[in-house]
Amino acid sequence: MRFVYSVFGLRLCTNLPLTGLLPLADDSAQDLRVWLKVMPRWFEDSPDTAQTVWHVSSYRNERGEPLLKIWKIRDGAYLRFLYDDGTQFILDRSGTEVWATWLEPMTLEDAATYLLGPIFGLVLHLRGFVTLHASAVSIGGSAVAFVGPQGAGKSTTAAALASRGYPVLSDDITALHVRDHSLLIQSAFPQLKLWPNSVESLYGTSDSLPPLTPNWDKRKLDLASNGYRFQQEPLPLRALYFLATRSDAPAAPFIRSLSPQEGLLLLLGNGYVSLPATKQMQAREFDVMGRIAARVPLRQITPHAEPAHLSKLCEVFLDDCRQIIQS
Repeated sequence: MRFVYSVFGLRLCTNLPLTGLLPLADDSAQDLRVWLKVMPRWFEDSPDTAQTVWHVSSYRNERGEPLLKIWKIRDGAYLRFLYDDGTQFILDRSGTEVWATWLEPMTLEDAATYLLGPIFGLVLHLRGFVTLHASAVSIGGSAVAFVGPQGAGKSTTAAALASRGYPVLSDDITALHVRDHSLLIQSAFPQLKLWPNSVESLYGTSDSLPPLTPNWDKRKLDLASNGYRFQQEPLPLRALYFLATRSDAPAAPFIRSLSPQEGLLLLLGNGYVSLPATKQMQAREFDVMGRIAARVPLRQITPHAEPAHLSKLCEVFLDDCRQIIQS
């Protein structure tokens, strides 16, 4: 393992270099080893080894094939992920080793996008973290997260705040860890992923940022350059904002407080889940989310439907957030 990175507080070791991650010089400790462009020897030697279908995605491609299938291998000691584009992963159930291969025209960058998304989401679960479908930024030395489904505006809002000088902790996946009764958000890696329309609304043209991969529409914002700031250490969670459906009401953007009961239901509906959760995972998730609902101020923020109001959204959010932090 020649390359070592820090990702979500874990030491990720790989046999091939990955772009967009924070490199580490010391490779003495390894939390997760990832073998790229290779499968385990035992799988290569016996590709017909017994496999039990565990999950089949309900989403289909244009050929009617599931976007993802997951099998249990070796009596459940390993999981095999196969995406419809031919990219596949095998990982052990302790969350310590991952193997990945892909077919042309897919590339290492494409495989890394899966790795740092749904595959890492599963690894975090296996290692005892609770994850939210959220992006997080640092405000006044504390972590504040934006929660919502795909397309809600999490990454766009984080990018707008990054342009104002606020450090970013994570994008799309936000990992929570309980330490000494504190709820901490882990630092992920210095990159935001943005759809072209978001790039255009933020920076003027959709090609203002480079493509995430040669085969994906999304663009990437490098938080380790051009004056942006990446928060490299975990921070205590101070507030959560749920992004509601955009509105063209004159009052938008606006914020309302949520009760712990409302917040808990929204939290449970916005976990980052990349596979069917075990009972142990579900119990841990409910416990941590219950703590969040009881201890952390929860808000619902409704953006305006027009992207031109993004700056106003940031102002409304920052005003509310400062009141929370100062209280």
